[in-house]
Amino acid sequence: MGPVIGVLALQGDVREHLAALEHAGAAARPVRRPEELAAVDGIVLPGGESTTMSRLLESFELLEPLRDRIADGLPAYGSCAGMILLARQVLDGRPDQRQLDALDVVVRRNAFGRQVDSFEGDLDFAGLDDGPVHAVFIRAPWVEKAGDGVEILARVPDTAGAGDAAARIVAIRQGPVLATAFHPELTGDERVHRLFVGMVHETM
Repeated sequence: MGPVIGVLALQGDVREHLAALEHAGAAARPVRRPEELAAVDGIVLPGGESTTMSRLLESFELLEPLRDRIADGLPAYGSCAGMILLARQVLDGRPDQRQLDALDVVVRRNAFGRQVDSFEGDLDFAGLDDGPVHAVFIRAPWVEKAGDGVEILARVPDTAGAGDAAARIVAIRQGPVLATAFHPELTGDERVHRLFVGMVHETM
């Protein structure tokens, strides 16, 4: 049996992440309560709206337990808003936004612009075989600055149409914590989820 991986089920693409994790060999379950968090081997923080998610984490009494478990080594993967929550510092965030301080990075919230500026593109992703990853960005962040212990896995290609996004960091790993600015759960490509399931296996 595969590892038990929870998906924070307060907002966002919960069902899609659960399905991708199951296909990648995990036993996936939604997490809404501290006792559900205590029963998982890894956690996925889906996309959504990061300030709303941080408020909901507090309302559901999950913020401190989640922060503590990640600090104790619980593998975590955040996509889009999940990347923002995992970051040490957020630019353009709201003053009441709470962070999980799991990644030594500075991220820029809504870096690619509003919903109309969402886009798709192919990325070279370090450590994944079988060619580029097709990435869907929806009001996505990017990493402005990464600490020495952070592994950069993907950047936006430096093409003529990329504009300010060219060469921006959009996928990172620091120990057992993984984050992408894009939404792999929306494309049917399970390689990022398989990578995370493998990371969880490494810690068990």
